[in-house]
Amino acid sequence: MNKFAVGAVVGAISCTFALEAAATEWNVSVWGKRRAFTEHVEKLAELVAEKTGGEFTMNVSYGGLSKNRENLDGISIGAFEMAQFCAGYHADKNRVVTVLELPFLGVENLDQEVAVARAVYAHPAATEEMAQWNAKLLMTSPMPQYNLVGTGEPRDELAEFEGMRVRATGGLGKAFEAVGGVPTSVTATEAYQAMEGGVVDTVAFAQHAHLSFGTINQADWWTANLNPGTVNCPVVVNIDAYESLSDEHRAALDSSIPEAIDHYLANYAELLQRWDSVLEEKGVQKVEVAPEVIAEFQSVAGKPIHDAWIADMEAQGLPGQELYDLVVKTLAEAKGGS
Repeated sequence: MNKFAVGAVVGAISCTFALEAAATEWNVSVWGKRRAFTEHVEKLAELVAEKTGGEFTMNVSYGGLSKNRENLDGISIGAFEMAQFCAGYHADKNRVVTVLELPFLGVENLDQEVAVARAVYAHPAATEEMAQWNAKLLMTSPMPQYNLVGTGEPRDELAEFEGMRVRATGGLGKAFEAVGGVPTSVTATEAYQAMEGGVVDTVAFAQHAHLSFGTINQADWWTANLNPGTVNCPVVVNIDAYESLSDEHRAALDSSIPEAIDHYLANYAELLQRWDSVLEEKGVQKVEVAPEVIAEFQSVAGKPIHDAWIADMEAQGLPGQELYDLVVKTLAEAKGGS
């Protein structure tokens, strides 16, 4: 082979390596099935691929990479590059963001939920705690206030919560416990079986999850306005993977987050608009809890649980009061601008 042919072969090989080096493929661990809760992840993957001409792709796996309670562990060891998890699944690993799971914070809509989550995620304490798991907080998975579905007679008086076996995690679990309920933190994917088997009487979920995980199909009633709180479920990326991205690919990822969240919010709004028709279709009674019952619930499970959380965090060396005040301040600003 003459030197010109050799040069051509070497050049072709070098070009191939360059193309391979330019390509980035990430694995993303979520669970269940594609639903409103994962639409921002799907949109993010779509936008990043578009912006990079297909050089940066994300493979979104629904349970194929890890169990939902183990996603943060998987991120920490680099088993995959991106994952979604819920703070209540392992509150000891993500103490800072559990401030967003406190009951009766007063969040009224998903825009406000996004605002308070962004503020907490940007706090140095959140960044530092997640770094212990080699994780970077990328975006939240905003969910409306949770409400109960249950079997039998509706529970619309506080006395009826006594002994109620409820699927509720994090701060929500503590709220129901404060009024005599018996919370269990089975995962979302286990909730239907828990309800079907009589392990729980009621399940606290956002609307999309009652649909996706089938609990609405077991339900006789739904509390339309109890609104005790919600859970916080971040999407995180492995720090090493994030930092190894080229400038172009990192910019494509970062710049796509706002649009991914906007897509999520628009999609969820459509689901909420048709929720009443879903209840009617499935024969589920819509229960309106009396204002005085909600006020009583809030007095028992609101401020006392907030104060206990602050004290617990401060005792662990975390800025509990500062984080709580940040949520209150950000929420007031969000309401003022809405």
